[in-house]
Amino acid sequence: MRETPEELNELQALLEASLSRSTTHLRSIITERTLAAEQLTEILTGMCTLALSTVTAKGEPRISGVDGHFLHGKWYFGTARSAAKARHLTARPAASVAHMRGEDLGVFTHGMVETLNPEDGEPAADWPDLLAYFKDFYGDDAFDWDNDVVFYRLRPHWMTVYAPDIAKLTAE
Repeated sequence: MRETPEELNELQALLEASLSRSTTHLRSIITERTLAAEQLTEILTGMCTLALSTVTAKGEPRISGVDGHFLHGKWYFGTARSAAKARHLTARPAASVAHMRGEDLGVFTHGMVETLNPEDGEPAADWPDLLAYFKDFYGDDAFDWDNDVVFYRLRPHWMTVYAPDIAKLTAE
């Protein structure tokens, strides 16, 4: 777990606010089958495959997979700078991601992406620490880190978690 107490508090507030703003139908499914922020951060470790939803210039939805990393209460992911999803996110930074583990876990998030290492701009202030994390995870020589890949942080404005059996998720 990499989250500070403040980040856990922010995540918990987001989870509670998101659930309270959800439809009656969704609340009927999630309310008794969700996780607290601390539980979620203990489960979402390492790389988590995400379904990433973007929108084309014509307003058509597109979905693709990315390697997601849940750090500091937010999703982080990367792609090739030349990927269609990178063009979509540059032009239209609203995005949604879903991480699902069968019927045991569903984490659904909507928000706005922030480019961490823009090609022609200043990187995010925490990019050096995040880059060190990604290089440690993928290997220092996995990519041309300056030119080939672009990384994003999804700043969520809505997030819900479906987890009917936490014991199943935490069993070793």
